[in-house]
Amino acid sequence: MIEVAGFVLLGLITGVIASTLGVGGGIIFVPALVVFFSFEQHLAQGTSLAVIVPTVIVGTWLHAKRERVDTKVAVLVGTGGVVGGLVGSQLALGLDPDLLRRLFAALLVLMALRMLTS
Repeated sequence: MIEVAGFVLLGLITGVIASTLGVGGGIIFVPALVVFFSFEQHLAQGTSLAVIVPTVIVGTWLHAKRERVDTKVAVLVGTGGVVGGLVGSQLALGLDPDLLRRLFAALLVLMALRMLTS
């Protein structure tokens, strides 16, 4: 029961942060699932991708109501994202879980440094 409450709390916290800051929930879900729930990296990433769907739908709907979605750009980027998702998923599934976790961590660090210095 505690684990169920933890998952729901993780979803709540991630939903608030992702919707407030406009970030993908994966930057929160994946590390949290690995660190706090002992998920293997591939399982954390796959679960994160599935969990993000409802979060994205709700966040997009609310932003669209206020006319804060550029639909043309969203379709173009989304199209590239679908193709990139197919390629990236195949690449990730072929990597060692430890290497994948390190690559994910390095991406987070690089993005944080870039944001801090821009």
